[in-house]
Amino acid sequence: MKLLVVDDHPLVREGISSILSSNEDINEILEADNITSALEIIINKKPEIVLVDLKLGSQNGLELVEKAKKLNSDAKFVILTSCLLQEDFFKAEKIGVEGYILKEAFAEDILYAIKLIKRGKKYYDPAIIGNRNKMKEESLLLSTLTERENEVLMEIGKGMTNEDIAKKLFISEHTVKKHVSSILSKLGLKHRTEAALFVNNLMKIY
Repeated sequence: MKLLVVDDHPLVREGISSILSSNEDINEILEADNITSALEIIINKKPEIVLVDLKLGSQNGLELVEKAKKLNSDAKFVILTSCLLQEDFFKAEKIGVEGYILKEAFAEDILYAIKLIKRGKKYYDPAIIGNRNKMKEESLLLSTLTERENEVLMEIGKGMTNEDIAKKLFISEHTVKKHVSSILSKLGLKHRTEAALFVNNLMKIY
């Protein structure tokens, strides 16, 4: 099996290559530090699996995946990242990456993921799946709010006071307080700061 490691940090590339070299199924490990050189290798040497750092200096590793897929590359792509952001994962999932792994993963996890992907399956880091499931649960909670409560929650997320919200929505401040109390109860939150964090975290992935 031929692999390509794409990372703009030489030490990281060497470390990953060292981990991969312990697998007897891998007979060649190629390296690239940017999208242009990686594309050349993908076109000319046709690696079966490409491990891509999400952040390649000022470039985004997902750009490499998109460009390679437009060229009808048969390579399977695994994103490696040290930062867990749902928007990055959802975009990677949308463009069809076969794997998404946090850099803090153990060596055996990376090797296991590669074996799985080589067999035509996908591998997403358990931490990412757990976080995604949590987001889905929070989205379901959000659906229990009434339309007016959703409007109030959006304004809380913007840092608006009850008085500000009352003026914007043309309702009394007393009514706003009732909505806020209902929102906190339905979402299982203690105070409006938690409500603001709740809605702002959800909005990041849409």
